Amino acid sequence: MNKRECCVLIPSLDPDEKLTAYVEDLIAAQYGLVLVIDDGSGPEYQRIFEDIDDRPGCKVLHHEVNRGKGAALRTGFAYVLEHTVLSGVITADSDGQHTVSDTLRLTEQLKPDVKELLLGSRDFSRHSTQVPPRSKFGNRTTSAIFALLYGRYLPDTQTGLRGMNRAMLKDCLEITGDRFEYEMNQLIWCSRHHVPMTVVPIETIYHEENKGTHFHPLRDSWRIYKLILGSFLKFTSASIICFLVDIILFNLMKNIPALAELEMNTPWLRAISWSEEPILLATVIARVISASLNFVLNKNLVFDIKNSHGAVWRYVVLCVAIMLISGVAVSALHAMTGVNSGVIKIIVDLLLFFLNYRIQRNWVFKQENT
Repeated sequence: MNKRECCVLIPSLDPDEKLTAYVEDLIAAQYGLVLVIDDGSGPEYQRIFEDIDDRPGCKVLHHEVNRGKGAALRTGFAYVLEHTVLSGVITADSDGQHTVSDTLRLTEQLKPDVKELLLGSRDFSRHSTQVPPRSKFGNRTTSAIFALLYGRYLPDTQTGLRGMNRAMLKDCLEITGDRFEYEMNQLIWCSRHHVPMTVVPIETIYHEENKGTHFHPLRDSWRIYKLILGSFLKFTSASIICFLVDIILFNLMKNIPALAELEMNTPWLRAISWSEEPILLATVIARVISASLNFVLNKNLVFDIKNSHGAVWRYVVLCVAIMLISGVAVSALHAMTGVNSGVIKIIVDLLLFFLNYRIQRNWVFKQENT
């Protein structure tokens, strides 16, 4: 994308001279617009914003009180849509962590006709010497959890340098989260709606071990992990509830004389049953009821899907497939390793549980791309 067709959007709270220096470099690069959002900074910082607002190609919008980074980004997205015809937006931080060369790198890769999210990715590998250990550990942990639950490894899930075209802005306005959690919600939204996320390597810059950040380690980390783990924890809770329902119903059903009589008097059931109790019928009835409850909970509470055309049959196919994969895998691994089958089943079913979650999210209860 041509930089003259692009806006650089910078949310800012209590900035210092690094913001002014970055804006000057962006002006020299001849971007279509440099848009700064003053997110409730104190009176002593207004001189900086006034200086920027007076510069050609720049605009400053103000929040009367601090509303958070997510709210500031949405204010900027709305302004671009309502007051400009620019084709794309690059979001950047105001603390000096982003260079104009990296901003230009994202701009060059941004496509006006393809809905995608570009992510400027810093180096958090063990070889990096620029990143404070606390930040490195936190980012790598978040990346690993995101990959496990959403199927995409992103080396830098908390980068503020991101690129999106105009078609993405309306979607970005609908994404929730007023503070730092907004950026994680954006990644989750892209994952659920199958919007490509492209990683663009950028320079890793930390000033004084990131002391200038407004990221609160406990409060904002809690918001972020609550988002990442939210639907998975609901999925786990629903699974536990349905497991208990299955066990309770099974124990009730197997003590019903009428079911025992039916199983005894049905030749094909009797042929595969070795118990006087109606274990087969009790198992089937309990499993059908618990699985139906699990479907309803996942549809309405876990994944919150309104339209689910074909979801019932996809759910049935998945349940049967998971059951068969579990049985075959446990049997094969037991034969190859000689390890106790009960131990193997715990490991296999735990891995399948994560796989089951991702398949239900992406296929059974998939979000339609708009």
